[in-house]
Amino acid sequence: MPAAFDDLWIGQVASIGAGVVSQEELDRFCGTYAPGWNTQDGLPDALIFTLWSRLETEAASTWPQTKRLAVDALRWSRNPPAGELLRGRLTIMGKDAVGDTKGVVIAQHDLLDEAGRLVFSCLTRTVFQRNPMAPEAD
Repeated sequence: MPAAFDDLWIGQVASIGAGVVSQEELDRFCGTYAPGWNTQDGLPDALIFTLWSRLETEAASTWPQTKRLAVDALRWSRNPPAGELLRGRLTIMGKDAVGDTKGVVIAQHDLLDEAGRLVFSCLTRTVFQRNPMAPEAD
């Protein structure tokens, strides 16, 4: 990701990493947090959200974002099996400068399976720092 709010553009797509949940991790998660879930049905929605959250947190650790305002429009499309590689991406959907020092970025986040099918998506609103000497944003 670019260094600041002013470096982002609407339509920009960025990877937020990839991850695999093993059968052992699935069994452990379900034993603790989803005891009624049949692991033969794939990853439960809560575990899919957890994987997305981890990927996004790790990716964003070097971004100049200062505050997450919202995670909404959560959608689960399928429950992939354990062992499947899931890739995360985000797409910048909108941005709005808020004064000279910060701006709000609206992004869609997707988790895709190995075949490129949508597994999970959500929208986020996040405050990013602006470049101190940048021209006015679009």
